[in-house]
Amino acid sequence: MYKLADDNTPVKALRRLEIQTDKSHVFAEFILNKQHFALLYGSIVDEESIDELWTERPDNAEILPNPLDPEFIETPFQGKYVIMFKISPTKVRLDIYLSTKFDTTISRSLWQKYIKAGYVSVNNKVVTTPKFEVDETDEIALNLPEKEQADVDLPILYEDDDVIVVNKPSGLLTHAKGGLSDEPTVAEIIRPKTSFATDTDRPGIVHRLDRDTSGLLIIAKNPESAAHLQRQFAERTAKKTYIAITDGKPKLNAAKIDLPIGRNPSAPSTFRIDPNGKPAQTTYHVLAENDTQSLVELKPTTGRTHQLRVHLAHLNAPILGDRVYGKSSDCRMMLHAQKLEITLPSGERKVFEAAVPDEFKKFFPRGFIDV
Repeated sequence: MYKLADDNTPVKALRRLEIQTDKSHVFAEFILNKQHFALLYGSIVDEESIDELWTERPDNAEILPNPLDPEFIETPFQGKYVIMFKISPTKVRLDIYLSTKFDTTISRSLWQKYIKAGYVSVNNKVVTTPKFEVDETDEIALNLPEKEQADVDLPILYEDDDVIVVNKPSGLLTHAKGGLSDEPTVAEIIRPKTSFATDTDRPGIVHRLDRDTSGLLIIAKNPESAAHLQRQFAERTAKKTYIAITDGKPKLNAAKIDLPIGRNPSAPSTFRIDPNGKPAQTTYHVLAENDTQSLVELKPTTGRTHQLRVHLAHLNAPILGDRVYGKSSDCRMMLHAQKLEITLPSGERKVFEAAVPDEFKKFFPRGFIDV
């Protein structure tokens, strides 16, 4: 009747048909020949009832005239009435469209990475530009990589309405490193529990541990808690204690290392002692030792990237298993975030503790009486 289709129109020209019904009306939305339409059909359909029947009617929905009598908007059909709408397309960026219309559990930043990696097609053509504009009439196809389905044990040591404290195992990333990550991360595991930074690949994360470092991480469950925790890390009122086994022995049993750290220009992903770098302080105390190794307690007062690893390597006692700043080894990097003292958003000051892993005790079976 509206001459939008005829007997020669192929079935595949109709897409995304969505139908809602109640006792007296049918509402349908669909794409036909790359144009967006909607219709109301029922025993009573008039201009006054449209807003009531279509509560989410967009501003760009234009009523098509009655093809039998242009002076009226409702068209009689099979004893009832029809009103037809043409919805003008609204262009939006591809990454925004995917993050709002497809899977809202995937952050916009991750959608951008998927697009740049060539996993998204628009109208049968691969698009690699996140700002490419699309609308609801475009055919969008996804060929996303399958994420590794690993059964990761992430022990939760404490949880309330504001924070989660976990004991991160060695080998698990805190968050994706900027590129696509097909492996589990702490951030993705806890994503359903937080409303902070959910449009990024670091939901809930306010501080981090290196992949091979185990131990305590505190996670924010909302933006207000994140600001509260981040302020304490920035102002150094959060107190952290680490346990490490060194490959070699520091000359002094206890000391404060006060050496600035900067990025290594010859290897930009690593750091080094640099007079022009940022201030970095670490207090250490040797708990036990053997002929070639030491069991060390470390208390950083600053939080520079790789700080403990760089400081101990400078003492010719790199952390055992540190493949970057020490020697290759068959064991994991023997660094563990054992204690965290911090004030919760509730105002309570708490000390959290993660038991030292058993692999540490194999090197120093008698060194953990007081640890």
